[in-house]
Amino acid sequence: MRQFERYRAELLDWNSRVNLTAITQPAAIDRLHFADSLACLLEPIDAGAAVLDVGAGAGFPGLPMKIARPDLRLTLLEATGKKARFLEHLVAALSLDGVTVAAERAETFAEREAFDVVVARALAAMPALLELTLPFCRVGGVVLALKKGARLSAELAAAGRALAILGGQLVEPRAYELEGEPRRLVVVRKVSPTPAGYPRRPGVPAKKPLV
Repeated sequence: MRQFERYRAELLDWNSRVNLTAITQPAAIDRLHFADSLACLLEPIDAGAAVLDVGAGAGFPGLPMKIARPDLRLTLLEATGKKARFLEHLVAALSLDGVTVAAERAETFAEREAFDVVVARALAAMPALLELTLPFCRVGGVVLALKKGARLSAELAAAGRALAILGGQLVEPRAYELEGEPRRLVVVRKVSPTPAGYPRRPGVPAKKPLV
């Protein structure tokens, strides 16, 4: 709890200089950032698993997962320099071991099929999200995407081509509720290697998704 309290304090302090979050009430940060991030742990994760957080931003969901599960080996992938510097500062302030911050885009990240679990929150619609996450997941591992809203069914329906190309298989999403709002943890298992060439060059997955 002390680590979460320090996390909240550092987030609010840096947010006055760097745009990290629109949520600034302490209780709302606890619920809408910390608790929501911890929903990733609804899916069983092996001890010592290598976890990649794509588009980590202010550290969600990866850092709350690491606080709750210190055994996880975490890499935070964040392309915006100011946000990456915040993450580096926060990792040191919280005295977290086994955390790496990579300040680059997913499209240029080199560690293919190196992670047991890849997580994403507020990253992109599912077809683009899959292209930015599945290439880094080992075969047999999982991609976990935190999603909300009425558009999820349409997103999942549109993701069939991306799943087939990238080597993913959709598992039944895990349902949870936050402040009376239904949410889903989308679980995608990596069942075959991702072909070379994915993800495509920067900006292409979002502009021309695999639908």
